[in-house]
Amino acid sequence: MKEHLTVIDHPLVQHKLTLMRRKETPTSTFRQLLRETSMLLTYEITQDLPLTTMNVDTPLCGMQAPILDGKKLALISILRAGNGLLDGMLEVIPAARVGFVGMYRDEETLEPVEYYCKVPPELDKRLVIAVDPMLATGNSSVAAIDRLKEAGANDLRMLCLLAAPEGVARMKDVHPDVPIFAGALDEKLNERGYIVPGLGDAGDRMYGTT
Repeated sequence: MKEHLTVIDHPLVQHKLTLMRRKETPTSTFRQLLRETSMLLTYEITQDLPLTTMNVDTPLCGMQAPILDGKKLALISILRAGNGLLDGMLEVIPAARVGFVGMYRDEETLEPVEYYCKVPPELDKRLVIAVDPMLATGNSSVAAIDRLKEAGANDLRMLCLLAAPEGVARMKDVHPDVPIFAGALDEKLNERGYIVPGLGDAGDRMYGTT
């Protein structure tokens, strides 16, 4: 089994994360950085995809060339902030199938509330990558993974920008079979359930809302 948490410490990822953390970074720049960073994270989370070969004719000769094997991947955005990662991921793997799980966090209980779910067919035959910039309490991620497993997913990974130790522990406790890939593991959660030092609310930073 893969390590439960893989921190992607590539210098470009870390550099762009720092720029996103800055409270002065404007919305348009934040969105662009998020898109760029998600492309780099996608490269890391898909390093071990299975390959097969096919016959191709180059301008010089025929050859057996490598090509991805099996069903196309499924990328599942945990709304709303997951869409910021999704856009960049689709630049790298444009043929992927896409689904959405809509969750919002009750600000009193910090528990997730589902309001939408639409996923591709045959999740049991696909690698499924759930994407959400922030793994904070882990409650929304756990609930989303629950729904994806109910829909048949059995080969799952989680991709996020930032993770808190509490969220990683929660995911490991409930879904130990789902490896997490993150740009950074931050220090802790504050009393409101936000990642510290973090970068604020990723959805608000992306869309200019408060």
